[in-house]
Amino acid sequence: MKKFCITLIFAAGLVLAGAAGAADFPTKPVRLVVPFPPGGTLDVVGRMLARQLQEIWGQPVIVENKGGAGSAIGVDSVAKSSPDGYSMVLNAATPMVTVIHLQKVPYDFERDLVPVAQTSAISYALGVSSRIGVKSVKELVDLTRKNPGKLNYGSGGTGSGMHMYMELAKHAANMEITHIPYKGNGPAMQALLGGEVDVIFDTVLAIIPMAKAGKLIPLMVSSAKPSPLLPGVPTMDSLYPGSSMDGWHGVFTTGGTPKDVVNKLAEGVRKAVLSPEMANRLRELGFEPTGLDAERFGQIVRRDGARWEKIIRERNIRPN
Repeated sequence: MKKFCITLIFAAGLVLAGAAGAADFPTKPVRLVVPFPPGGTLDVVGRMLARQLQEIWGQPVIVENKGGAGSAIGVDSVAKSSPDGYSMVLNAATPMVTVIHLQKVPYDFERDLVPVAQTSAISYALGVSSRIGVKSVKELVDLTRKNPGKLNYGSGGTGSGMHMYMELAKHAANMEITHIPYKGNGPAMQALLGGEVDVIFDTVLAIIPMAKAGKLIPLMVSSAKPSPLLPGVPTMDSLYPGSSMDGWHGVFTTGGTPKDVVNKLAEGVRKAVLSPEMANRLRELGFEPTGLDAERFGQIVRRDGARWEKIIRERNIRPN
C-alpha cells in the first residue's frame, strides 16, 4: 500500500511538473528555422516573427537559415529535434506539402512534424505578358488551344508556388502551357519581361508593380475572395467553382511535442502576428495576417496537402 501511494505521488508530481513546464514555457532560447537562404520574403517574415516572440516570451528567439532541397534540409533539422517546443520551422504552403511528393525526404511529414499556427494567407495571381494580346482567362485558354505547344510559363522551380498554382489553373481551365522552371521567382519574372515566357503565376505583390508598369496583365487571383490589391480581377472560384486555394505561411514544431506546449507556441505566434506592427507589415508585403491556432491550421495543412497531391498525380508532375 505504501509503495502504491508513493507511485501515485510520483505520477502526480510528473503531471504537475509537465503543467508547470508548459505554463512557464519557454525558459531558454527558442530556435526558429527558415528553410531558405537569407534575404527572401520568408526570411523577412521569420525575423519579424522572432522579434515579436522575443518580446512576448522574454527569451531569445534565434533565426537559423537552413536552405536547400526545396526546404527539406531546414524542415528535417526541426523534425529530428527534441520534442520540447524549442525548435520551430516557418515555411510556405507549397514547399512544405509538395516536396514530400516530389522527392525523397529524410522525415515522415505526419509523424515527425506538428502544425503550430498559420501566420498569414497568401494570394497568387495569373499574369500574362502584355505582348501576347489577351485580356481574360478565356482569351488565354482560346489562344493556347489555337496554338498548341507554342505558349509557355515560367516558375521559380518544380514544386514552387508559381509552378503549382499554374498547374492548378491549367487543371481548372483544361488548358496546356509548357512549363519552364528557373532558379527562383525573380529569374522567372525577368524571363517574362524579357520575352522568354508568356505567362506567370506569382504572388499578388510581385504582380502589382509589373501590372502598373504595363508589362503584364493580371487575369485572375487564386483566392476565393477578390484581392483588394487587384480590384476588378476575378477569382478562380468565380471562373471555375471550387478551384480557388490560398497559399499560406505557417509554423511547425517537432512531432511528439506535448499539446499544451504546442498551444503555448500557437498563442505566442498569434499574438505576434496580430500585433499592429507585424500585421501592418505583413499587409504591406501582400499577406493577410491570420494567426490560426494549431487545430485550424492542421485542418488546412491536411486539406491542402491532399489537393496538391492530387494535382501532382493527375498532372504527372516529376522533379527536374
